[in-house]
Amino acid sequence: MECQRLWSLSPKLEELNAATWVTIKASVRGKSMVQEEKLWGYSLSLAYRMADCSEFRAWEELIPDALGLIFCNLPLQEILTVVPRVCKSWYRAVSGPYCWQEIDIEEWSQRCKPEQLDQMLQMLITRSGGSFRRLSVSGLLTESMFTFISDNAGSLQRLELPRSEISDSIVERVAPRFSNITFLDVSYCRKISAHALETFGKNCKFLVGLRRRMHPQEVADKVCQDEEAYAIANTMPKLHRLELAYLLLTTRGVLEILSQCRDLEYLDLRGCWDVKLDEKYIKEWHPGLKVLGPHIVDCYERSFWEDCSDYSDSSVYSWDFMDDGVNIYDGGSDDDGIWDDDQGLEGLEVRFYGGGFNDAFAAFEWPPSP
Repeated sequence: MECQRLWSLSPKLEELNAATWVTIKASVRGKSMVQEEKLWGYSLSLAYRMADCSEFRAWEELIPDALGLIFCNLPLQEILTVVPRVCKSWYRAVSGPYCWQEIDIEEWSQRCKPEQLDQMLQMLITRSGGSFRRLSVSGLLTESMFTFISDNAGSLQRLELPRSEISDSIVERVAPRFSNITFLDVSYCRKISAHALETFGKNCKFLVGLRRRMHPQEVADKVCQDEEAYAIANTMPKLHRLELAYLLLTTRGVLEILSQCRDLEYLDLRGCWDVKLDEKYIKEWHPGLKVLGPHIVDCYERSFWEDCSDYSDSSVYSWDFMDDGVNIYDGGSDDDGIWDDDQGLEGLEVRFYGGGFNDAFAAFEWPPSP
């Protein structure tokens, strides 16, 4: 194999610094075996040339697009606080669109303050230059942010907005600008109804996935939500995956979905206690469909809701936006113009409370700043 050959040929690879191994490890994490082999081979080949030709690491040989592909496998905190302090080329990579094709801040947004969330989203979406393909964020509150997202959603394909305060009227205004999305998550969004789902369906013709989970407490005052099932059936016929856990649906509503959405491959009906589907009917008329529920013991939703319902200053991590007056690099160069960025990182300070990173983050050994 290529990576084994390179390793055997070059004892100098053992001398690579910590930054090299951070980059290589990040580039292969989560890839398939074939992709991993190719990335290891490419990364080690480049590292070999660096180690063989000079005692200095020629990181400028990596184009920003390649660095972006590598850095996007790192946790959000590391991309914003560690990577840009290594060198200017890495700073340029995280300041441009290369790292922000997928913006996933759902975990962080469950713990932050509303004003911090708006500021973070504005910064990351601006850096993406409108090229982001995925956005995952929880608890959006302001109409201005929904408008801002839709104004920059030309390339957006996957939109995940769980626990957001989006309403039917907002959906009416912004849905036409989400015409390219293929997956939509509006779970735990209490202010939208069947009308909003119908609006999304009419404007988002490429939808193949919809997640509309609810918490039992959020639907306790409702009698039936079959209107949402009918809206899905009438406007989203291309769905392959549909998640409707804990909605107050009836068998009739679900059968309407099955009759119109003939391409369904996965249907989540956990907690939809009034739905009674005949197993023989499913096997005969929908042989490729996997149905989850409705009768499944599932305590995840309840425990997760209780753990994440309120912001607390004692949460695992809290990000504070402030001007600390620190300049990362004091020296001048021909590239100093890149530091005149209104969306710069100088005003972002990250503080960790209550034990720091979880186990997944603790495994990284980050190189000290130069």
